[in-house]
Amino acid sequence: EFAMSRRYDSRTTTFSPDGRLLQVEYALKATDSAGSATGILASDGVVLAAQKQSSSKLLATPRQSEKIIRLDDHLLCVVAGLNSDANILIQSGRLMAQRHRYRFQEPMPVEMVCSWICDYKQWYTQHGGQRPFGVSMLYAGWDECHGFQLYKADPAGTYGGWRATAIGENRQGAENLLKNEYEETCNVEQALELAVKVMSKTLDTTTPTADKMEFTTVTRGEDGQVRIHQLTEAETEALLARVEIAGAAAGDA
Repeated sequence: EFAMSRRYDSRTTTFSPDGRLLQVEYALKATDSAGSATGILASDGVVLAAQKQSSSKLLATPRQSEKIIRLDDHLLCVVAGLNSDANILIQSGRLMAQRHRYRFQEPMPVEMVCSWICDYKQWYTQHGGQRPFGVSMLYAGWDECHGFQLYKADPAGTYGGWRATAIGENRQGAENLLKNEYEETCNVEQALELAVKVMSKTLDTTTPTADKMEFTTVTRGEDGQVRIHQLTEAETEALLARVEIAGAAAGDA
């Protein structure tokens, strides 16, 4: 069986006898072992949370998140997998979004950006001499067509809209927790608290800290403008303390 699979896993364009594209499946497995991330759609916004990259203290502090990245003023994404692969997709998505804004004088709809990037990823699974992008992504944003939205896309170029989902390591455990505790009527503050629980589960820790996870929200201000806010370290610590107090109170009850 192993020898048989080796005949078909060297090229993305060759199907195995049982109808599988093995290189694409390997790319999916690569993202499942990457740093975890989750997205939650709330009634008044979207929350993205991601595991912080562990790095040496000798490295300079990055000026922006390496996991949660802005694509446009109304749209951002979180990545799980190879950051070098993600950079290509992010730059392509940013360029397409700005071309759309320049041509039509309005922001590119969230799903259109997601769909365009997924088409780009799918092209690499159908042509010889290429390999799939080893990255899964969550897209979160707002537009006039569908309001707040959350999408998940895998290395094969498949995407779909979600109310709450996760990518990366321990993805299945995170999705099980979301199935049990997610409520469609939750607001951003409640979604942030749920995101803490999900990230704690994926990191397998009972004492989450601000240096292990990061959070970003997409909301709208009173003026109607989309606001993307990354929680500061102090805000993250306050959020973690609030969740810990709520958990202790629930345990006492």
